[in-house]
Amino acid sequence: MPHSIVGRKPVLEALLAGTAIEKIVLLQGVRGSVITEITAAAERKKIAIAIADRQEFNALATEETAQGVVAVIAERKLLTLEELIAKVKETNEPGFLLLLDEIEDPHNMGALIRTAECAGVHGVVVTKHHSAPINATVVKSSAGATEHMPVAEVTNLVQSMDELKEQGYWIAGLDMSGDRLYTAMDFTTPIALIVGNEGRGIRRLVREHCDFVLSIPLYGKIGSLNASVAGGLVLFEAARRRQEHKGDLKSQTKP
Repeated sequence: MPHSIVGRKPVLEALLAGTAIEKIVLLQGVRGSVITEITAAAERKKIAIAIADRQEFNALATEETAQGVVAVIAERKLLTLEELIAKVKETNEPGFLLLLDEIEDPHNMGALIRTAECAGVHGVVVTKHHSAPINATVVKSSAGATEHMPVAEVTNLVQSMDELKEQGYWIAGLDMSGDRLYTAMDFTTPIALIVGNEGRGIRRLVREHCDFVLSIPLYGKIGSLNASVAGGLVLFEAARRRQEHKGDLKSQTKP
């Protein structure tokens, strides 16, 4: 089934990333520099552009959400874990993965994928059940990062963690009650960071299968952080460490 990407930035990113777009629909009279870039990119790729009046356009998306542009694309094909691992190996870098344990809010899902892409993560793993689908809301919330970030879908996250361990990954869960500060983690080896559900956090069995459980110290009166904010803090700490040691980074495996 086809679905759509809405919003100027997400649509432009989809075009630049080579996403299989069937057509682009513009609201009649819409203008702007990004619209010009979208039109030019679509013409170069020989993608059809349709002009819709307000009624036709609103049947696809609200004007406020879509900013006057919608890209109709084929159903997104998610990778298997094996396919994702193979793609990471092609980089010749120590793997850097983000595992999302039942993230249900599409805005959090999109924000985490966007942050992961900006932090140099090689791929994201999502659970098939109790997770937000990679839909138009997630794409827009990610500012188009979903079109650049490989995403794998798995049925059993614990089993997937075991597979990653066999490939030499260390598994680090993020939990406010973790016994190791995130700043004390070595992120220069192959690493898979797990961010849990907005309300429940990482599930008990998932936590028990982690090599490390990391925490973020809090100094105010509120006892927790938003999932995407917490994930962002740790992802960029990992990115900073990996950049500092980039000259020494090798595709290491566990001892």
